[in-house]
Amino acid sequence: MGLFGSDKLILGYDLGNEYCQISYAFSDSGEVETLSQVAGAQSYNIPAVLCKRTGVNQWFYGKDALRYAEENQGILVDNLLGQALDGEPVIIEGESFEPVALLALFFKRSLGLLTQVASSERIGALMITCEMVDSRVLEVLNRMIAAVHLKTDKVAFQSHTESYYNYMLKQPQELWTNRSMLLDYRSSCVRVYRMECNRRTTPVVVFIEEDVHPFYLWEPLPEEEPAREKRIEEMDRALLRIAEDAMMSQVESVYLIGDGFEQEWMRESLRYLCKGHRVFQGNNLFSKGACYGMQERLNLSETGKEHVFLGRDKLKANVGMQILRQGEESYYALLDAGVNWYEADCTLEFYIRDGNEITLRVMPLTGKNGKEAKIILEDFPGNIARLRAHFYLEAENLLVIEVHDLGFGEFRASSRHIWQERIELYSRE
Repeated sequence: MGLFGSDKLILGYDLGNEYCQISYAFSDSGEVETLSQVAGAQSYNIPAVLCKRTGVNQWFYGKDALRYAEENQGILVDNLLGQALDGEPVIIEGESFEPVALLALFFKRSLGLLTQVASSERIGALMITCEMVDSRVLEVLNRMIAAVHLKTDKVAFQSHTESYYNYMLKQPQELWTNRSMLLDYRSSCVRVYRMECNRRTTPVVVFIEEDVHPFYLWEPLPEEEPAREKRIEEMDRALLRIAEDAMMSQVESVYLIGDGFEQEWMRESLRYLCKGHRVFQGNNLFSKGACYGMQERLNLSETGKEHVFLGRDKLKANVGMQILRQGEESYYALLDAGVNWYEADCTLEFYIRDGNEITLRVMPLTGKNGKEAKIILEDFPGNIARLRAHFYLEAENLLVIEVHDLGFGEFRASSRHIWQERIELYSRE
């Protein structure tokens, strides 16, 4: 039994423009399963669409939405995440709808599938994963979560890249001792993720490179020969070129996910991928990886302690400062490398005397030399004061420091002065 308990659900929710998936576990160490729309089948993809029934305020989601739209009984609304990110009102039958509200409606309705296993009231923790996470995506997702009034505050977000990492962390180590590769084929591109472990460091640092290859050949395959065979050969050759360009040495495993791989057209490309590697095919890796990621947060496993993932969204340096504690100088950690930059946050109160400088130590985990960063408190009033400093990131590489003057008890009132500084943590070479 994990620390979280089996009376609560832990969810991994993969939210995309075309479909979503929901994986779940009953504890922070329990087995992860994925909800299927058809009992006994692996029908994991929930179409990310809504349909407003013509003339009435009645809404359907997912497959029901597609069915009503096909029968001309309603107006289909697709690209829900994309429209929410754009922010433009959605006009349906002359009425304006806020796009984040529509996304929240779909999200809430899709959670109704949980009735297969438990009440949605039992959601204890939720990890949402998207193709990428930036400040705009975070804003939209936080507004979506606020609108559905979940009974938990344990909600987090991560990219598909990190969900891949979390998924692999739960697989046998012989599948990713050195390198692993993931090919995700949906819509009009093949996205390639290449995971590599640097075992010369402690903890082991894991990197994932990501490339996108346009792949416009996929549609329902022609039924007539020889057109069908010609299309299959074209697709097979195109995928083989992508695989050859992406393949690294010492790759233990290859994962194929996405709708594009469901039809049987891979021949030479699959033969190449299977040469010396173990190959797996499926389509619920990201939602399971998101669920594993939340389990890891709730109950840090030994594997999690031994590895640190330095992806695109990660803070890649430790940030701290030297302070006097009980008369002895010691290092005080402010922000730890390996956390998502948008979750890196620290507030510290301390005293400063004999000067107007605060010196930070920045120590990258990427093998580069550390550096000192100085914050100058211009027009600092007095020789001693209590300060409150808030440290957070505006982007993966941009640290913001806000310093508030709190005064010094009865000796000096606060000047209400606030200093703000932005520091680039490391070069992007």
